[in-house]
Parts: sequence; structure tokens; C-alpha cells
Amino acid sequence: MLLRGLTWLVLFQLLGTALNHLFIAVLPGPIIGLLLLLVYLLVCGEVSESLNEAAKGLLRYLPLLLVPPAVGVMVYAADIAADFWAIAGALVLSLLLSMAFVGVLMQRMVKSQAAKERS
Repeated sequence: MLLRGLTWLVLFQLLGTALNHLFIAVLPGPIIGLLLLLVYLLVCGEVSESLNEAAKGLLRYLPLLLVPPAVGVMVYAADIAADFWAIAGALVLSLLLSMAFVGVLMQRMVKSQAAKERS
């Protein structure tokens, strides 16, 4: 099951990378793959057991993936300080957009759950 879920994740990343090279050079391939995975999950309506198991397995190692960015912040602290206001603006804007998206998504999920409970 784990291998099947990891295969799905890698296939979506590869598809995103292929689309990146062929059509959409603005977004990175893995981001396109994540968006395709999101669309796939929205169409399916649920997360398969194999995909869920693979995601849980990868989430255990998430702290290790945060070490290189932390080192980069320490190494490039002077450059980051020079662009502080641009970075702060981008962070605030992304926070506001993500909060709005989560709010809309939560409302849809609550309505969907209520409709399932009624029927």
C-alpha cells in the first residue's frame, strides 16, 4: 500500500514537471503536480488508503526537510535583512490569502458534511 501511494505522489510530481517544461514555465513542476493532485482529490472526493499511508510516512520526516531552509536563513541573514519589507509584505499577503482560502474551504466542508448527515 505504501509503495502504491508513493508511486501516485511521484507520478503527479513527474506530470507537473512535464507540464512545466512543455507549457507552464512560470510555476515549478512540483507545485503544478501538487495542484493536479489537489484537483484529483477533489474529483475523487476522498483520499485513498494508500495515498494516506504514504503521506503519513512522509510527514514523519518533515522536520528534516526544514533543516536546509533554516541553514539558508542563517547564511543569508544580511541579504534577508536588506529585503525585509518586501519579505514581510509577501508573508502578510500570503497569510491573508491562505486564511481566506481556508475559511472558504472550511465552509464548503461543513456544508458537505451537513448534507451527508441529512441523507
